[in-house]
Amino acid sequence: MTASSIPVPPKGVWVPSPTFFTTSSPSPFSATQPAVDYATQTAHTLFLARSGITGVVLLGSTGEAMHLSRSERSHLIKSVRQGLDEAGFQKFPIMAGVLTNGGVEETVQWLDDYKEAGAEFGLVLVPGYFGHGQGVWGEGGEGVVNWFKEVLWGMKNKEMGIVVYNYPGVSNGVVLEPEGYRALAEDPRVVGCKMSHGNISHHLQVSLDPEINHERFRVFSGFGQQLGPIVRYGAAGVIDGMSAYYPKTVVRLYELAQKDDLRPSERAELNKLQYVVSKAEEFVVKYGLKGIKEATYRVAGFGDLEAARVPVVARMREKEWEEGRKKYLMEIEEIEKTL
Repeated sequence: MTASSIPVPPKGVWVPSPTFFTTSSPSPFSATQPAVDYATQTAHTLFLARSGITGVVLLGSTGEAMHLSRSERSHLIKSVRQGLDEAGFQKFPIMAGVLTNGGVEETVQWLDDYKEAGAEFGLVLVPGYFGHGQGVWGEGGEGVVNWFKEVLWGMKNKEMGIVVYNYPGVSNGVVLEPEGYRALAEDPRVVGCKMSHGNISHHLQVSLDPEINHERFRVFSGFGQQLGPIVRYGAAGVIDGMSAYYPKTVVRLYELAQKDDLRPSERAELNKLQYVVSKAEEFVVKYGLKGIKEATYRVAGFGDLEAARVPVVARMREKEWEEGRKKYLMEIEEIEKTL
């Protein structure tokens, strides 16, 4: 194994796609749960690829990986990979979410399944059962670093890139410190991180750390409202839920943010787009997964809003949607139409 044989996630805008379900048939594992809609999943991914998105994240937090069976997860990735290849997007990358609760063997199993199914990268959630402040992780996240090393050692396929996923909101508040990323980046198979929290300082410290090879380790935020500030200081981009339905606006914002020399008109456009994107992201902050799925259906035309797996609530009320749209989405809606 050499570092050059391990893929590195391309810079840009990635989309953590919601998983689509259908009311037309029940899941083979439950008489009451809806089945996974593999055809819509593939169609939505093709929509993203054609809109300039860099890559897709399947089965992340937005993708409800914890609500799918092992065979469903594998089949979803296989079907999307096949659909991309048949449509001419053979190089469009798939990252797949690993949302276990800290079991090394189970985490390895998910990763091995994903690699076999056609994913290039595994987005591995930082273990958080014991929570922030429990004192079990050691100084600077030593325990988390050791946990990832065990996962890497156990994987059958040694050429799959691993992206460290730190989302305190679902991990009992656990925040991996910058020195933890530095230690993990020493392994050539750890090719990046996604920080889904508001600590801009951590994004910048890891993006600018001189001890990290940034051609081999890419820093992504989980929030589009941070895109401009972090990309201007070395981050690779975002893995952003709102891009599931307004992809072109976020892609245009990224294109401007990563340019070294901006004309005055481009600078003005960059500022306007960051404002509009940040305002629209408040819709996601307020309504969460339910809002993302609602907007993906209403704006982009994908999904079945009556189909959801408990405990997720299927959809927003009509009045709730209209209020959220008018308050947060009107401006970005108009910009998206022009791109």
